[in-house]
Amino acid sequence: MSNKNTTALFIFLFIHSIVLYSQEIPAVYSNIFVGENTMYMLHPESGDRQNAYSTGEGLHLENLIQAPGKGAKGLDFDFGDTSFHGLLYYGFIVTENVKHPQPVWYKKAEKVLHGKASVNISELKGKYDIINWGGKKAGILAYRLADNKGRLIYDGRIAFSGTGPFEPALTIYEGPFVNKPTPESVTISFRTNQLCSPVITVNGIEYQEKQIMMNPLGSRSHDVLINKLKPAEKYTYEIKVGDQRVKGSFTTPPAPGSRKAFSFGYASDSREGKGGGERSIGGVNMYIMKKIAALASYQQLAFWQFTGDMITGYSTSTDETRLQYANWKRAVEPFWHHIPVITGMGNHESVMTAFGNSRSGAAVDKFPFETSSSEKIYADEFCNPVNGPDSEDGAYYDPNPSVVNFPSYNENVFYYTYDNLAMVVLNSNYWYAPTEEKIPFTGGNPHGYVMDVQLQWLRKTLEMLEADNTIDHVFITLHTPMFPNGGHADDDMWYHGNNDIRPYVAGKPLAKGIIERRDELLDIIVNQSNKSIAVLTGDEHNYSRLYVDNEMPRYPGNWSQSKLSLKRPIWHITNGSAGAPYYGQEELPWSENVKFFSLQYALVIFDVNGTSVTLRVQNPDTLEEIETVQLR
Repeated sequence: MSNKNTTALFIFLFIHSIVLYSQEIPAVYSNIFVGENTMYMLHPESGDRQNAYSTGEGLHLENLIQAPGKGAKGLDFDFGDTSFHGLLYYGFIVTENVKHPQPVWYKKAEKVLHGKASVNISELKGKYDIINWGGKKAGILAYRLADNKGRLIYDGRIAFSGTGPFEPALTIYEGPFVNKPTPESVTISFRTNQLCSPVITVNGIEYQEKQIMMNPLGSRSHDVLINKLKPAEKYTYEIKVGDQRVKGSFTTPPAPGSRKAFSFGYASDSREGKGGGERSIGGVNMYIMKKIAALASYQQLAFWQFTGDMITGYSTSTDETRLQYANWKRAVEPFWHHIPVITGMGNHESVMTAFGNSRSGAAVDKFPFETSSSEKIYADEFCNPVNGPDSEDGAYYDPNPSVVNFPSYNENVFYYTYDNLAMVVLNSNYWYAPTEEKIPFTGGNPHGYVMDVQLQWLRKTLEMLEADNTIDHVFITLHTPMFPNGGHADDDMWYHGNNDIRPYVAGKPLAKGIIERRDELLDIIVNQSNKSIAVLTGDEHNYSRLYVDNEMPRYPGNWSQSKLSLKRPIWHITNGSAGAPYYGQEELPWSENVKFFSLQYALVIFDVNGTSVTLRVQNPDTLEEIETVQLR
């Protein structure tokens, strides 16, 4: 390296260090400090200094996307990590006369040595040329990366041109996804490996994203609003990017209050499982997620809701988190071309600033919040409605009302409607601190606690829906159960009956404990709303249906505070059966009210027909009918 380049590198690293370590510690935290070239905390018992540490080093998502390069006989891959050794699987993606395109893998794999490998496309001719790349001089190649232990890491794809040499081309590498359906519009989102200004044709009408006017070169992340549509109509669309064509379809919701029959689905908890193969691809149980998406399509669901623990997560690396999200989206992508999938956050979506080590250290929601928090990374990766609260700023515990101190609720707390149904999506892992026992020392929010501003937003939202005569049924979904039944008796909204669990802001505890806050949620959902039919949760890796009424035991034996009286019953449905490792049933005060419990993989389906709602539960792996029951 020349002296000039060395000097430039030194200046860059020096400036980067200043930016990194001169950042302000958010005022909502306590006992976190900035030292020379690092952040640190002091152990609450020993007083020892515990430095911040990082995980997720190695392969980076952008390198995996941009890995394919020009080759004489095919494509040469460079994954950007010379220490990486493994295997590269590959094959073509057939797009013609296929509704849900999937890779067809070739019979062999190439070795990846020092982060590099080559795929010989010229070899894939004759009976292996299933896409006619020889005639078209173009095609789409799927590739799958595995490490030297056989663990699958990433599924990618690249469009290519030529017959030798070959060159990577402009590619839709993620999507398209149908999002935010209303009777008059949808948003179609997708990402490309190069800057471009794509046009979507919907029933012969062209649509272009608004941001192109501000950026003539285009972008790589695309959200295109398709509007001026008619209710309850089916539309087909086509996206042209370079030589690539992607087709899809969607059906707009009926006009509000039409009360036409429809079905929707619910699931949660798809973080990687055991058993090898696609049960663990870069943080995701892709095997079960594909099965769920296929079943949702087969059942012709209008949409499906997935609330949390999509990925293994718990990383200090925003890049590693984005890689896992990419794998989750890839699992359901071919079906998301047609059916909207709406997501919510869980605890495993956590992106952390961590100190010490995983055993004795502490972790908090990653900051700066505006660029790196769990909430920000999630909002970047999904396309959800923006109609929730702003943040917890302005609450009585806000340490400085003149500035923003908390992460945003943007796209992680919201509501949406479909015909005569409303779904309210909450975030019970907002500003989450994974090391619950250290929260009094560092600050943060424990698993399962819904903070004050979000709680008040829920109250106002349910009041609005209660007054809306087009809405008959309201569902509330949040990741953590109010009443755990199998696997999470030690946390969620119970903590073995310990009400002392609560958030700490700037070193001070909030007034209400976890069980008190659970009761406040129940009071709003049950006593202040007649339309709410069920609470949909996950976190526990099983399926359970709990009948919650005023007679159900809900408190620890030593409870001395007032008890909430419920004026009517409600269903509490947990479905964390999307592939994460299982939990068996536990004995809890309300166990006699558990009407059904299953350890099978499950997709919960709700059939809505006017004022009636039927619940069906089906195993997506075996197609076994688990249970059917009338809810209303």
